[in-house]
Amino acid sequence: MSARLPRRPNLLRAAVLVALLASAASVSGCAQIGDSVPSAFADPAKYDLYDCKQLETERKGLASRATEQERLMAKAETGVGGTVVSEMVYRNELISIHSQQRLADQAWRANKCHESPPDSPAAAAPAAPTPAANGPRAPRGLVH
Repeated sequence: MSARLPRRPNLLRAAVLVALLASAASVSGCAQIGDSVPSAFADPAKYDLYDCKQLETERKGLASRATEQERLMAKAETGVGGTVVSEMVYRNELISIHSQQRLADQAWRANKCHESPPDSPAAAAPAAPTPAANGPRAPRGLVH
């Protein structure tokens, strides 16, 4: 006579469920690191010697990098298992960028910097080239 253990598959399912919940909890905990530990992903003294012009350029670059990283994360989340891929592949870089942004903003405020005014359209457009005073040129390759 053989004895069957009908509860064994249920035990296996429960173990798998607990493992999945534990891994989900650990991944969600990583998402909160960027708010509490800014210096773990960026050098606190990086922007100390930057002037306002350098800080302005750096802040714009960091903003565009953060936007690009968030776009990549949103794109990854559309696929199968995309949330896990997004968190594992892109989240640390986004945390690093946000940390650098905070440090650049602190240096910006410490230096009492202000946004530079946008360039006027007339000054930004180069002057149109003037036509040659000697008349039309002969096509290349023709020898007279």
